[in-house]
Amino acid sequence: MSACLQQARFSYLHMKYLFFSWLAVFVGSWVVYVEYSSYTELCRGHECRNSIVTACVRRKHFTLGSASPPNPTVYSGHWGDLQGVVKCQMEEAPHYDLGGEMEPRKEASAFNKPTKGTSVEKFREMIVGHLKAKVEDQANLADLATHVLSVADANKDGHISLPEARSTWALLQLNEFLLALVLQDREHTPKLLGFCGDLYMMEKVPNSPLYGISLPWIVEVWIPAGLRRSMDQWFTPSWPHKAKISIGLLELVEDIFHGTFGSFLMCDVSTATFGYNDRHDFKVMDARYIIPEATFQERIRQQRCDADEDCLYGTDCLTSCDLTKHRCTPEVTRPNLAKACDTLKDYILQGAPSDVSEELEKQLYACIALKGSVEQMEMEHSLILNNLKTLLWKKISHTKDS
Repeated sequence: MSACLQQARFSYLHMKYLFFSWLAVFVGSWVVYVEYSSYTELCRGHECRNSIVTACVRRKHFTLGSASPPNPTVYSGHWGDLQGVVKCQMEEAPHYDLGGEMEPRKEASAFNKPTKGTSVEKFREMIVGHLKAKVEDQANLADLATHVLSVADANKDGHISLPEARSTWALLQLNEFLLALVLQDREHTPKLLGFCGDLYMMEKVPNSPLYGISLPWIVEVWIPAGLRRSMDQWFTPSWPHKAKISIGLLELVEDIFHGTFGSFLMCDVSTATFGYNDRHDFKVMDARYIIPEATFQERIRQQRCDADEDCLYGTDCLTSCDLTKHRCTPEVTRPNLAKACDTLKDYILQGAPSDVSEELEKQLYACIALKGSVEQMEMEHSLILNNLKTLLWKKISHTKDS
């Protein structure tokens, strides 16, 4: 009896020791993570604020607010009566050594174009030429160029000044700004409120990321995969609202596939790049990695490779390596839809009504299994996309959540 009590006492002390050890590691890691993040971002955030103040604050209709934690290079502010966020491009999207950059460095966006004396017609030709290089020769490029010129007239006085033209040209080099123009009539990108210099203010999206909580990597390794997936769902909205948000992501995939101004590739489909507003309308939070397919293919085929892993841009745009030429092939191995379904799987299946969960899971896994370029499987791609949208809309169309 005494031996059993001693063994039980030992087991209790052992478990107690393990629990407090894990707790100490968790708390310590979190403190180190927060302190390190604050330190490494401090200088960049300070530089960003100085840049915003220099370029924008002198404008009467612009008011600068505070940094948006945890990102010190995104600031809140007001453009007139509208609340928004200023995106500070202090550094380019990470470069993956593709023989040329998908998005130019900050220095390349210097305000030296167009030159003084350039006519509006010449500026239009510059814009059309740039758009052709980005999205190839599309039928509606002239319409897009006209829209760019209307945006360039920032103060709406009917004239485009040299500073306005140079700001517009600098912003056109950014994928995110270009996508906002391409999807001007859709609800998936936050509205462009205004710009000054090469900084621009977008409509504020109150809810992001799409789902999930951020933890330090040293804590991640201690958490079982099943528990981690459950933790990501702790703060998600109700299932009907999730269905509406998911339809928005599927519509985005549809819009940028053979859209009005060409096709775009989604090279980072992580939850951190998406969010939603208070009406549960899906919004793109970070479009730096949504790039014109023509630009991607031109650059990736120049990349030398020894394995498929050498042909990766962002986290999700992977092509194969042609070992006979040691060059990357231009076609991505997975279409946008497969990557979007992968992101939505845990999100939309969690809490799904029993009468749709089985069919929804079946459609999602068929979607995730899509391989190769969309051109090679256009019919299957369209069928799965329409089936998913129809299944979700059918379930929520009779409710106020739609």
